[in-house]
Amino acid sequence: MPERPSPLPWRPPAGSAPPGSNNARFPAVAGDRPASGPPRGNAAVPVNSAPTSPARGGPPRGSAAVPVSPVPTSPSSGHGPTAPNLNGVPPLGPPISALPAPAGAAPAPEPVTPRRRRRLPVVLAVVLLLVLAGVGVVVTRPGPVAGWLGDDNGSAPSAVGVTPEPDPSDVLPGPDPNAPVPTPDGVRAALDPLVGVSALGDRVNVSVADVITGQTLFDKGADDGTVPASVTKLATAVTVLAARGPGYRIPTRAVAGAKAGEVVIIGGGDPTIAIDKKGYYPGAARLDDLAAQVRTALGGTTPTSVTIDGSVYSGPVYGPGWDSDIPTGGSGGAVTALMTDGARRDPGVEHGAAARFSEPDLAAGKAFARLLGVPASAVKRGTAPAPAAAGGTPAPGTELGVVQSPPMIRLVDIMISESDNLVAEALARQVALARNQPASFDGGAAAMDAEVAELGLPADEITLSDGSGLSRRNRISPSLLTDLIRLAASPDHPELAGVFGGLPVGAWSGTLDERYRNAPGTAAGAGSVRAKTGTLTAVHAIAGLVTTADGRLLTFAVLTDQVPGGKETAQPALDRIAAALAGCGCG
Repeated sequence: MPERPSPLPWRPPAGSAPPGSNNARFPAVAGDRPASGPPRGNAAVPVNSAPTSPARGGPPRGSAAVPVSPVPTSPSSGHGPTAPNLNGVPPLGPPISALPAPAGAAPAPEPVTPRRRRRLPVVLAVVLLLVLAGVGVVVTRPGPVAGWLGDDNGSAPSAVGVTPEPDPSDVLPGPDPNAPVPTPDGVRAALDPLVGVSALGDRVNVSVADVITGQTLFDKGADDGTVPASVTKLATAVTVLAARGPGYRIPTRAVAGAKAGEVVIIGGGDPTIAIDKKGYYPGAARLDDLAAQVRTALGGTTPTSVTIDGSVYSGPVYGPGWDSDIPTGGSGGAVTALMTDGARRDPGVEHGAAARFSEPDLAAGKAFARLLGVPASAVKRGTAPAPAAAGGTPAPGTELGVVQSPPMIRLVDIMISESDNLVAEALARQVALARNQPASFDGGAAAMDAEVAELGLPADEITLSDGSGLSRRNRISPSLLTDLIRLAASPDHPELAGVFGGLPVGAWSGTLDERYRNAPGTAAGAGSVRAKTGTLTAVHAIAGLVTTADGRLLTFAVLTDQVPGGKETAQPALDRIAAALAGCGCG
């Protein structure tokens, strides 16, 4: 069953004023992996040239991400509302300020239930400075949870001659790095009555851990592989950010064909391309821009035909283990290397399930042909010719134009916030391409498993058949999910911080927009829970972050795949578990 995203990516709880004043729906932030850790490359990805697969090692490329002093910043550009400003408002979204580690903080307690995974360092303030090669754009990005662990260090200066808006009043208490860590006994007392309710069925697997120390606070079947549904997208997000880097852009190219006037459009796997300015995804590349480049490059040569090259992808277009209604149900569709607007027939449909093209590559190719004045009858599938040293004008294989997707960090935001299945499948294939694997369902799943292992996490606790979570063959353990979240929060991996930007907020945004509002026992989760949800028939899951009543930041995952009833009873039962963590000190 499809998840229904909210039409507003950020919305405050009922009765509160909307905090914040910037307007970046998907933060315009790009960066690449740090120089520390295994050899993965450490440079910013240029945005004015065609991206290439990042090196898995070897010399750095371009300008490296550099830590700078913690200065409050705002996203530089974007579309629509975004996370709240932290001037007096506790952080419910990605932090805008970054804080140093508190002086005199008490040492972390030792875990009482040791995990075999490596310990992650204490979460510290991390601010990256990225100088985008060739364009001189400077972007700062705070560490993922730094601002959630204390008060704001200050506010950005207001424009000269403009009266600054007054700071809004506090809505919810902010996380505190010195807050007491809940005890395992306290957490168990709070959760035991909730995880055994009949609404969740006989198989409920749970992991709860402290984000800073990694201490395991609750463990029920935590290492057991469970059907994760759309919570799979957390693994997709982490692995694609690790493999490609947050600044990577997916190219769509046009080259000269073998015959004079033939134009070959080469799909690189960007699912967000728009035909024109009326596209579905903010900031997407556009076919009309590509067509304009082609006309300029061809000069006096008239385009006569369009060939669609989607050969970067291989294998079936529908995933193994997908329910039979997925191809036509509006939440998924055929996965091809070229498509427009996530294969939607009508990009004007606001959000949620939508009619999709059964052959999205052909639909996109015909739209491109129209922009070139080429009839639909002259559109076919094929492959681009190898570049030739001599030939027609221009020579076969000569690049005629290229457009690029938004940065990977924005694509991850879209995938997480809207639970966009076709974007998820495209990003899984980017992991495969980065690891020189086939860009297919099997190749993407294998590459994601390998990336998890390379990140130092137990790959034996994840078995995937797709990147979206539509497949019922997927298995992920709750403890691996909490480990992934903690890894993304670690200063050792700032390239993974983009996982948090799109996480829905309880009673506020995304798939949690209408949750933690009216169901009994869930109100404490409003604004305090940030999590990815997952829903298939008889499968319900939630995993993310929660701030306790004492201000401690925890990560949690609850997966259940034998639910006897519908979401009307299962989702509130899940929400009561997260709300219990939010509402108690559990000392």
